[in-house]
Amino acid sequence: MALATTTHARVQECRASWYGPGFHGNTMANGQRFDQNDPTHLAHKSLPFGTTIKVTNLQNGRSIIARVTDRGPYVKGRCVDLSKAGAEQLGFLSRGHAPVRVETLN
Repeated sequence: MALATTTHARVQECRASWYGPGFHGNTMANGQRFDQNDPTHLAHKSLPFGTTIKVTNLQNGRSIIARVTDRGPYVKGRCVDLSKAGAEQLGFLSRGHAPVRVETLN
């Protein structure tokens, strides 16, 4: 479902998921502590730490701005893992995943 063929596509459409309770307070791949209540925390497999991205839920149009702070997701077919708060803001917390557009801003 990707719009571009490179690993670091500026825009791609894919599925997002979220993580939180079991990881809250753990050290992320960038060395910081994970806060499930911080909507700006986001995991991506390959984008550099600190990359700012806009994530838009394609089902309801809601968007957030987050930065890459961790690695993942580790489920096939998913391109980003948001914090619990990020998923809540995008409106897919109860469902667990959603189709999204990911736009690299820097």
